[in-house]
Amino acid sequence: MTQLESARKGIITEKMQAAAAAENVAPESIRDGIASGSIVICHNTGHLNGVPLPVGAGLRTKVNANIGSSSDDTDMKKEIEKARTAVKYGADAIMDLSTGGPVDEIRRAIIAETKVCIGSVPLYQAALDAVRIRKKAIVDMTVDDIFAGIIKHADDGVDFITVHCGVTRSTVERMKNEGRIMDVVSRGGAFTIEWMAYNRMENPLFEHFDKLLEIVKEYDMTLSLGDGFRPGCLADATDRAQIHELIILGELTQRAQDAGVQVMIEGPGHMPINQIETNIRLQKRLCHGAPFYVLGPLVTDIAPGYDHITCAIGGAVAAAAGADFLCYVTPSEHLRLPDVDDVREGVIASRIAAHAADIAKGVRGASARDERMAACRKKLDWEGQFALALDPDRAREYRENSPLSDHGACTMCGEFCAYKVMDDAMTR
Repeated sequence: MTQLESARKGIITEKMQAAAAAENVAPESIRDGIASGSIVICHNTGHLNGVPLPVGAGLRTKVNANIGSSSDDTDMKKEIEKARTAVKYGADAIMDLSTGGPVDEIRRAIIAETKVCIGSVPLYQAALDAVRIRKKAIVDMTVDDIFAGIIKHADDGVDFITVHCGVTRSTVERMKNEGRIMDVVSRGGAFTIEWMAYNRMENPLFEHFDKLLEIVKEYDMTLSLGDGFRPGCLADATDRAQIHELIILGELTQRAQDAGVQVMIEGPGHMPINQIETNIRLQKRLCHGAPFYVLGPLVTDIAPGYDHITCAIGGAVAAAAGADFLCYVTPSEHLRLPDVDDVREGVIASRIAAHAADIAKGVRGASARDERMAACRKKLDWEGQFALALDPDRAREYRENSPLSDHGACTMCGEFCAYKVMDDAMTR
């Protein structure tokens, strides 16, 4: 019996109890959220060393880090180090998006190396296997090839899979009529559209959605309904193609939940800051309150090298409005495959956004850490500040790389530190 089926029967499972303890909420609230579809617990029953990840309404906003090789950079050791770095700096989940080198070995090593939740896009696997093993073109994949990729990832223990089921022939027509600048920037969406155009057939993951649900249900994975038409620039945001796909995803959400499968929805993308809250509310309404997983959104297109910042700005707004899961963006977005330092910067930026949003949403205990930090700053308790920092290593590095004096303050104000001045004033 899946977590969703158990919840609907009023049963509190061990995973629900663990989730409640981690979130400092009542187990009944986790159970009821799963039953309603507003909370999911991402965990494949075969991921034996994995820690179940609760995502959804009333819970701490989670952060995902995308890693993975490409055809231009196939270094497996580098990807393992990225995984370790992402976990060290607080990522709640890792998506392996490898498309180059020994992709099976990379995925399995990441799963074995970490205990965090693991996501993937099995269509990449199907495309690679078609090209490498079966010596076909991507457009020559069969429906069975596509589902074989999904089963391979499920067998390996992946906890949630992104599937672009809302990329349909009707949505493609709306995109053509819309006159988008950047068309489709989703790799999985582009693969699917190319396959449909060549074969003159409907998207197999939409047409055979019930078969997909059977596979996912067997492993109690979470289905992450991907946004193949997410906007790749501000000008394409909130257009007909994006909204039409979202309507389809809402319908598929209902079908999945009726079948006992947990669902979350993926969202944009690039978007003007004043459209973010409306998009979040629209998704929640159309998709029956399912958890929302957003990439950014990036609030401007002109900051290459700093897109972890544009992502954090949009992510904070989105999560404060109700998004539940933030996918990080690194400084190297749009420029290159991220390295280990990029992963660190991306994770911390999105954690800042998630935490700021949790304070705004009133998530239980979210502001307590900030209050403790304020007390440590008042006392000039540097070790206490380091311990509470989102990135203790960076904080300590800045502190220790500046000249220190007997007065104990930092070099910004030195002997004229406001804390010390006030201490003197208040004791007179």
